[in-house]
Amino acid sequence: MESQKKNQITIPVGGMTCTSCVGNVEKALSDLPGVTSARANLSAGTATVEFDPEKVTTRDMEKAVTDVGYEVPWAEAYLRVTGMSCASCVQAIETAVGGLQGVSQVSVSLASGAAKVRHSSSISVAQIKKTIRDLGYGVTEKADAAESMDREREARQRDIQRQKRNLIISAALGMVIMLGTFRDYWILPSIVPPFLGNVYLLWALATPVVFGPGRQFFVNSFNGLRHGVTDMNLLYATGIGASYLIGVLNTFWPNAGFGGEKVVFYESAVLLTAFIVLGRYLEALTRGKTSEAIRKLMRLQPKKARAIRDGQEIEVPADEVEVGDVLVVRPGESIAVDGQLIEGYSAVDESMLTGESIPVEKKAGDRVFSGTLNKTGAFKFKAAKVGSETMLAQIIKLVEEAQTTKAPIQKLADFVAGHFILGVHALSLLVFVFWFFLGYNLFFRPESHFILSPLTVGGLGVFGFSLLMSITVLVISCPCAVGLATPSAMMAGSGKGAENGILFKGADAIETTARIQTVIFDKTGTLTKGEPSVTDIVAVEIPDAEVLRLAAVAEKNSEHPLGEAIIRAARGRGLDIPDASSFEAIPGHGVRAELKGRSVLLGNRLLIKSNGINGDGLLARAEALETQGKTVMFVAVDGKAVGLIAVADTLKENSAEAVAALHRMGIEVAMITGDNQRTAYAIARQVGIDRVLAEVLPQDKAEEARKLQAQGKRVAMVGDGINDAPALAQADVGIAIGSGTDVAKETGHVILIKDDLRDVVAAIEVARATMRKVKQNLFWAFVYNTLGIPIGAGLLYPFFSVMVSPELAAFMMALSSVSVTLNTMLLRGFRPTVKKSPPSARPERVAAAAAPASQSR
Repeated sequence: MESQKKNQITIPVGGMTCTSCVGNVEKALSDLPGVTSARANLSAGTATVEFDPEKVTTRDMEKAVTDVGYEVPWAEAYLRVTGMSCASCVQAIETAVGGLQGVSQVSVSLASGAAKVRHSSSISVAQIKKTIRDLGYGVTEKADAAESMDREREARQRDIQRQKRNLIISAALGMVIMLGTFRDYWILPSIVPPFLGNVYLLWALATPVVFGPGRQFFVNSFNGLRHGVTDMNLLYATGIGASYLIGVLNTFWPNAGFGGEKVVFYESAVLLTAFIVLGRYLEALTRGKTSEAIRKLMRLQPKKARAIRDGQEIEVPADEVEVGDVLVVRPGESIAVDGQLIEGYSAVDESMLTGESIPVEKKAGDRVFSGTLNKTGAFKFKAAKVGSETMLAQIIKLVEEAQTTKAPIQKLADFVAGHFILGVHALSLLVFVFWFFLGYNLFFRPESHFILSPLTVGGLGVFGFSLLMSITVLVISCPCAVGLATPSAMMAGSGKGAENGILFKGADAIETTARIQTVIFDKTGTLTKGEPSVTDIVAVEIPDAEVLRLAAVAEKNSEHPLGEAIIRAARGRGLDIPDASSFEAIPGHGVRAELKGRSVLLGNRLLIKSNGINGDGLLARAEALETQGKTVMFVAVDGKAVGLIAVADTLKENSAEAVAALHRMGIEVAMITGDNQRTAYAIARQVGIDRVLAEVLPQDKAEEARKLQAQGKRVAMVGDGINDAPALAQADVGIAIGSGTDVAKETGHVILIKDDLRDVVAAIEVARATMRKVKQNLFWAFVYNTLGIPIGAGLLYPFFSVMVSPELAAFMMALSSVSVTLNTMLLRGFRPTVKKSPPSARPERVAAAAAPASQSR
């Protein structure tokens, strides 16, 4: 069977204002032959499409989106191409570039050598330029034009400006119409001239608003109906159109039975338009705020780099840097790509990637990352990862992908919002039928008035009254709030995570992380540093520094990990380590060395005993250290025991702090390790862990996670993302910690950039804060609609003779959507409770090496 090709592209979509718009875009794209899935994101203004490139093109997708009333603001690249000599050159470039996934349109001019490429964010300008170079042509980017052509940003700004202009027009004329409509009340007769109350003037003032700022709702609803889809624009158009129509009928045909010329409702049509536009304007302003973090990351991408080529330092575009290039970075400059420092020394601010405010010292051999800021010295580094492979590019990609996924909790909201429009229209029809055939005769009173308005209903006929109730139901309903509740919070949460060096691989990962009950830590490399260090020195008769120096002399020619730990400790103290005149490794026991005529022994108690040395005075202390899981080595000189050296893996800074914070959050903490019970429990006591799973082989770690899940626990597994891949995949949430540069390749559902266990706590706190916002938003949205729609339908009218006017309904509707977005924006001020302090100078050390019996040499 022929396998279907699947490509993925993210295209920008402008003009989406509610969940119904999201559904319309998704439906339009999904209906295309060759499209297997389409996910639109309201907050990000994008649609991610999986498709077969042999059956559908990006132009087909653009047409599908524009046909249902939305726009596709592609990014545009302006290039200068050299080496073209004829029309076939133009055709070759247009064909090659036009065939790239994510390119919508290519236009190349032979005469000017200019090329214009419209493309999505899924393909970079560097890829386009590489394709042209591969054809044998030269190409450079018009930097001045390229830097100013952020189409998505321009589209958002155009929308904001358009709605601002609409708001000014509708609000200004609306205030005049309000004064004219209510000039007979309060003190208005003395300050408002009589001609402003003329119904023909009111009609003349209202008409430009309805067909100016209000035109967008009629056009968009018509476009949707033309393709068999409905959205909020239809509700708005129905409400505005009906209010305006009643006014026109009562202005030009006052005896038609709709209440006469005193009931024109022009203020309803105009203020309804104004409040809806106000909501659109505020949403356009605030929607982009929820994705502030990802835009900050995008702005970090440097545009220039200083490369050394042919012995000369030249400035090149960052996207033209190649692996292996040597780059120069001066103080105050951003680092263009990922690489390894080869010359110089500096401190680099990596807070934009890790959330850690203290600059990190860098010397030869250390890694540096794209987008970080060089603070002090100048240095050279060799490029290792460029373009889409840099850590910054991978972080942006992960966050963007997380923002296009949907959490399980969103399914209910999507279902409600997706069926809301037709449901509300059906309900408004029922409301009209009830008041027309029954309610008007039973409850109508001429002295009835609108809430927060002095205007009475007066002689409004049964048709006009019923229609007014029906319009209010249409307008007061707000599926936008329901639809925005989850995705806006998820976008803000994933962005907040990125600010703190925490990457969630999807909205479902955020939701699951918030519900975690048990966290399992892998031991080696996760709780501990994964390499042995000297933890204790016990000296008899000679200084402890001399004990360490003699041990280092004995181990200088050894390649054993414990020996390397002793040598590191001696060098760390600045001790001189001369070469031994002779060296002998004694398998299973230790080593023997000669130094200036002195015989030095270093090893376990078997070595001491077999050489007839009395070590009884050190045995009690040795056993105490071994009880802590440390590996103890005896040091003897010229047949006399002079000290002990204990070696163990060292606990990472802040491990105990992270475990304590998890306990405060009510989370059970377990540790899983292949070590024996004594070593494992020694670590558990030091760090305060509840549950120990010891002597577990790597392949069995996933089974241990499965056992905890079988007890009904929601489990998170924290590991290094490589050796623990099966367990990370089995857990409800796999958390890969200290992932370095390969963040996109990890198995985990949550990626922690830094090697800091406190970020596990921060990840859970961010997830819980995000889910609190989701629940708050959904609660407000559902409560608003549950209360607002019955009140709009006239529930209070039989008891208090009051009703909601369409303009008040529009204000409440706009307030609902904006309040959800503003509530979500409060996440921007969230800070994890675990304080990020500098690592201590003397980290706590615990046992993590294997038991002494298994460490024989």
